[in-house]
Amino acid sequence: MFAPNAKIFLAGHRGMVGAALCRHLLAKGQDNLLLRTRAELDLCDAGAVQSFFAQEKPEVVILAAAKVGGIWANKTHPALFMHENLAIAHNVIHSAWKNGVKRLLFLGSSCIYPRMCPQPIKEEYLLQGSLEGTNEAYALAKIAGLKLCQYYREEYGVNFHSAMPTNLYGPGDYYHPEYSHVIPALIRKFHEAKIENKESVTLWGTGEARREFLHVDDLAEGLYALLCKPDVPHWVNLGSGVDVKISELAALIKKVVGFDGAILYDTSRPDGTPRKLLDVSCMKDLGWEAKIALEAGLRLTYQDFVERLQSGELRSL
Repeated sequence: MFAPNAKIFLAGHRGMVGAALCRHLLAKGQDNLLLRTRAELDLCDAGAVQSFFAQEKPEVVILAAAKVGGIWANKTHPALFMHENLAIAHNVIHSAWKNGVKRLLFLGSSCIYPRMCPQPIKEEYLLQGSLEGTNEAYALAKIAGLKLCQYYREEYGVNFHSAMPTNLYGPGDYYHPEYSHVIPALIRKFHEAKIENKESVTLWGTGEARREFLHVDDLAEGLYALLCKPDVPHWVNLGSGVDVKISELAALIKKVVGFDGAILYDTSRPDGTPRKLLDVSCMKDLGWEAKIALEAGLRLTYQDFVERLQSGELRSL
């Protein structure tokens, strides 16, 4: 729980998640926000982070900053993903504790759970099996951040805790042609195929893998609800509680974009984890659940994509 005028450091405010959180906090009257771009504060620089905390003394920290990407990015650059995400988690969490922050919310990812988890995935399944190889480095860094929060809380009594979102999408997503996540990758593929009058679009894998998706505005509302609770578990799952096949997702995005061609699959490419559906009963017990249906969310996201593409503001580099 925090006061309406609490000094909040929102790390990663220019990313999709951070921007959604910023919008939600401002709408709730939380306008005492500390915001820094990477050029202003490199979270991988321990000295710079410590100086920032010592000078600004935030009361609440929301750690939404991360090095992120899709299967190919994680598979191609595991050292980079692990190094940057470990550095961000360590520097921010340690400096927050050292400078008297009482409440910190760390954002992880559903990829922290074992590859072959029972479904839906409960919080207690963490570290009960092997991770998915294609994003193991990223997952290990996120597990380290989660555990740092748990250990600082247990040893020092600070209210540091974590949230594990499922696959996210929404306005302000990252549309790199090779390194983006599945929804922005498919939106871009189908849009470009429509503009170029292509007969087909080829997608990775078999299309049989199942994924759960959560609109980023739902996530922001869920995180705010979590922060308004005085006492919460060490980590909780945030998701929609519903999953779809990648082939079903592709057909839905094809419809939303208005592409008339065929969908083909390159089965030599990896599917990733066969299924990943979170058990969201803990958040439901805390009084929150997702509201934005997938097709409605995809239509809003595609509209945002087109507007940003036309204005030259699309995040794609």
